[in-house]
Amino acid sequence: MSLVTRTLRHFEESAQLKLAAAEVLSAPIARAVELMVAALSGDRKLLACGNGGSAADAQHFAAELVGRFERERPELAALALTTDSSTLTALANDYSFDEVYAKQVRALGRAGDVLLAISTSGNSANVLAAVRVAQERGMPVVALTGRDGGRIGAMLRDTDVHLCVAHDRTARIQEVHLLIIHCLCDGIDHALLGELD
Repeated sequence: MSLVTRTLRHFEESAQLKLAAAEVLSAPIARAVELMVAALSGDRKLLACGNGGSAADAQHFAAELVGRFERERPELAALALTTDSSTLTALANDYSFDEVYAKQVRALGRAGDVLLAISTSGNSANVLAAVRVAQERGMPVVALTGRDGGRIGAMLRDTDVHLCVAHDRTARIQEVHLLIIHCLCDGIDHALLGELD
């Protein structure tokens, strides 16, 4: 198979999955936006975590809110728990890597804040631990997962939102996760600022 054909297949598979996911996830994404807007409007914050590419997605999400997405607006309270190398390495060294997000949620999270938990497998132990702590603290969880949702999907409550990309390839799941993050950012801006001129 030529490189051109391989590339075309990537684009086609990604586009098809995004269209299929839109049918399933549009309503849950709208619900996630409502949870996040309620938190931000109530002087609460959004915390985000994940590993690897999902850590980058958590940082991307926080950056779009603290800065801007597509238009100017006041800064919004969002924090990626993936960025403080001293905290992450101290917690991993003194406790375990499974605790690097849970301890930050315990320290920084308050009832009414929202945790954006990202795991393509749905089984990341440190994200799972963060979800557990968020639930204990009265924080709704918006979980971005893949495949069958894994252990994270199984532990979510009615007050949480599960955005599961039902696919087996990590790259495809992450591509849809990024689109979901942009939908969340756009939805938040729309709810707070109204329609674009």
